[in-house]
Amino acid sequence: MKKALFHSLFAALAALVPCSQTRAADEITLYTQRHYEFDESVHRLFTEKTGIVVKVVKAASDELIVRLQEEGANTPADLYMTADGGGLDRAKKAGLLQPFTSPVILEKVPATLRDPESQWVALTKRARVLIYSPARVKPGELSTYEDLADPKWRGRLAARSSSNIYNQSLMTTVIEANGAEAAGAWAAAVRKNMVRPPQGGDRDQIRAVSSGLADVAISNTYYLGLLEASDDQTDREAAAAVKIFFPNQEGRGAHVNISGAGIVKSSKKAALATQFLEFLLSDEIQSMYAEETMEYPVSETAKWSDIQLKWGKFVADDVAFSVLGDRNAEAVRLFNEAGWE
Repeated sequence: MKKALFHSLFAALAALVPCSQTRAADEITLYTQRHYEFDESVHRLFTEKTGIVVKVVKAASDELIVRLQEEGANTPADLYMTADGGGLDRAKKAGLLQPFTSPVILEKVPATLRDPESQWVALTKRARVLIYSPARVKPGELSTYEDLADPKWRGRLAARSSSNIYNQSLMTTVIEANGAEAAGAWAAAVRKNMVRPPQGGDRDQIRAVSSGLADVAISNTYYLGLLEASDDQTDREAAAAVKIFFPNQEGRGAHVNISGAGIVKSSKKAALATQFLEFLLSDEIQSMYAEETMEYPVSETAKWSDIQLKWGKFVADDVAFSVLGDRNAEAVRLFNEAGWE
C-alpha cells in the first residue's frame, strides 16, 4: 500500500512538471552519505523536470570529506550531502563549501536549520528518542536522556554502537548540556544498564523492545515510522508493540539531527546545484520525504505524514549544529573510556 501511494504521488507530481529539453546535456555530481531508494526516485523526478542529470557517489560522510580534500579543485563533485549536522559543519570548517545565494532557500528554511554563512542547508530532520514497551514501562517512568543512567534501568536498555554517528551527535549534546565529566559518567552508566552489548541498527533496537528482550531503546524517529509503514507484517507488528517518548521536554528538548547539503567550493555549476537544493526544499518533495522516509520536513509549510502527526509535536533541542562537529572527537573519546563499544 505504501509503495502504491508513493507511485501515485510521484506520477502526479511528474505530471505537473513537464521535462525540459533545453538542458538535457547538463548534469551535477552529488557526493552523498544518504542511501535511500527514495532519493533515487527524487533524482529522477528532478531530471524529468529540468533535464539535469544527477550523478551520485555514495560513501560515509567523513570519507567523502577526505575525498573532497584529496581531489581539491579537480573534484567532479558539485554537492556534498550527509545525514549528520556535524558532518556539514566539518565540511564547512575544512573549507570545502561555498555560500549559496538563494532567496528561495532563505525563505523556506528557518535560520536554525541552515548555516549562518549559507554554506549548508538542512533538508530533513529526525529526532533521537526513546522507544518503550507500554506493557512494561509507564510513560511517567521516562523523562530525560540523563535518566537512562539510573540503576532502575539495569538490564532493560538497548542501543546501537557508539561508532554510529547518531549516538555520537547525541553525546555531543549531552556534553554541551552537562559537561564532559558528567557526560562520561552518563555513558558508562547507560552502558551498564544495557541488556546486551551494542549491536545492529536502530530498527534492531526497536525489535528488541517489541520482542521483550529490552524495555527501552534509543532510536531515531524515522526508523519507527518505517517499521509502521512497512509492507512486512512482522515489521508492522513490532511497531505496534511499542510507543515513542520524546525526552527532555521540560528542559532543553529532544535531540534533533538533520540531513543536509552544501555546494562544493570548486563547483562550476553552483546555479544548477542551487536549483537542485531548491527542488528538494519544495513542499511537494518535502512532504514526500515525510511520507516515504519518515523524516520530518524542514519546510514549515510542508505536510507531515499521518504517522508523524500521530506522534505529535515536541520540543526540540536548539543546540547549534556546529556543536555536533566541534565536540565529535570528545564524544568518541568519552564513549571509548566508558566502555560503550
